[in-house]
Parts: sequence; structure tokens; C-alpha cells
Amino acid sequence: ESLAGRFEVLRSTHWLLSEMSEAFDYGMEDYLHFGGYPGAAAFKSDPERWITYMRDSIIEATVSKDVLQMEDVRKPALLRNLFMLGAQYSAQEISYRKLLGQLDDKGNAATMAHYLELLSGAGLMAGLKKYDPKSLAVRSSSPRLLVRDPSLMTATWGGSMDAFFGNPSLRGHLVETAVGVNLLARAQTERFEVHWWRDGGAEVDFVVTKDDQLVAIEVKSGRIKGTKGLTEFCSRFPNAKPLVIGDRNTSIEDFLRGSVPLFD
Repeated sequence: ESLAGRFEVLRSTHWLLSEMSEAFDYGMEDYLHFGGYPGAAAFKSDPERWITYMRDSIIEATVSKDVLQMEDVRKPALLRNLFMLGAQYSAQEISYRKLLGQLDDKGNAATMAHYLELLSGAGLMAGLKKYDPKSLAVRSSSPRLLVRDPSLMTATWGGSMDAFFGNPSLRGHLVETAVGVNLLARAQTERFEVHWWRDGGAEVDFVVTKDDQLVAIEVKSGRIKGTKGLTEFCSRFPNAKPLVIGDRNTSIEDFLRGSVPLFD
């Protein structure tokens, strides 16, 4: 019998901190700034050249060529603007209506959701859905935007890096982005789902599900916020395992290096 068409999928994600550390001696701050593109590591000592490489060889080439080869995109300018705006809002919730208002375009929510899927498939940006046991509520929720590599956020920043890293809110979102990038990469090989959760003023950064296991993750990233959301989530879902990344028990760097297990 013919074996034509049989294959094994080997998933190659963006390089994580452990891989960039081993290959290029990256520390955590290097990874937050320059991300997991090995081709860009050669320009680490020349920030201007690094930004040019990222914008021209990675972002523009992917949006203008790779994505358009995947499917016929009716509004390529909207697709490009969606990524550029979304990268600035990485690790934040933003409704499709607000996105359309910011982009000043006549598209609709379905178009935006589809373009987010294309950007995710091209390895640029994902839209995390809100966790809810009811699948219909998950599908209708606003996305939490998340670039697929920390460098995609810093490379699209229009100001100086000193101003970026000196802003606790921006740096906090960058750290949360790096944690989300790690989760999305691991999800492809460890076979779990990544969501987020919010109800009123209670919010959880990431919710990870695998079979009947549920993990609620809060990231202490430098932004001013408490753990009210984590407490509320665990009270509503008693089977959830709480995990705080950035406290004295679980450092951000340990998690980014892959040394923190998610499931029992």
C-alpha cells in the first residue's frame, strides 16, 4: 500500500531565552529587547541596524510577501496597520470595534478576526480568546493581542529604547508578552490551550488548559496590579492551579528558560 501523503509535523517556533542564551549568550534583558530571531543577533551591538533589519527583513517581508502568499487579502493595508497597532498593544485586551476605530477603516469584526488568524499563522501576532467553559462565549470575546516574539513589540516602538524600558507600564506589558510567547511556543509541542480571563475588575493574565487540568497564571511584571483576579478566578474554578510568575518562588527568568513545569 502506498505511503504517499504520510508525514510528521515538526514545529519550529521562535527561539526562546534558553536557546538564545546558549547560542548567543543572551541574558533576560537581551531577550526582552532583541527577542528570538537568530538572524538578528548579529546586529545586537548596532541598535539602528537591528531595527532596520527587523522592520524590513522580518516584519515587512512577512506581511507583504509571506501572508499574501498564504491567501488573497482584500485589504493588505488594513492587515499591515493591524499588526503595527497590535504590536503596540501587545498583552492587552482590545475590542475589534476599538481596533477598527483606531485604524479608521470600514472593515468589520469578522475581517479583523480573520486577519489576526493570518498574522498568527505567519508567526507575527496572535489574538488570545477569553477563557470561558462555554465555547460560544469564547468565540465572541474580545481578543488579547500578543506578538509572537518580544522583539516584534520593541521593533515597532517609535521612541527610544531608554524611554521604553524606563516606562514601568510598557516594560510590564513587554514582560507579560515574553511570558505569553513562551506559553504559545510550548503549547504547540505540549498540546495545551492558552487563554486569558477577566470579569469586571478581576483579571488573570493567562489561563492554560490541558484535558481536565487548569492553570491560572499571574505575571508580576513591574506594572502596579494585585492578585485579586487570581483569587477570584480560583474561587470560581476550584480545580484551577494558581501560578504567580515573578514572585520569590518563581522568577520570570526561570520561567522564560523553561525550568518551571505547568502541569503536575
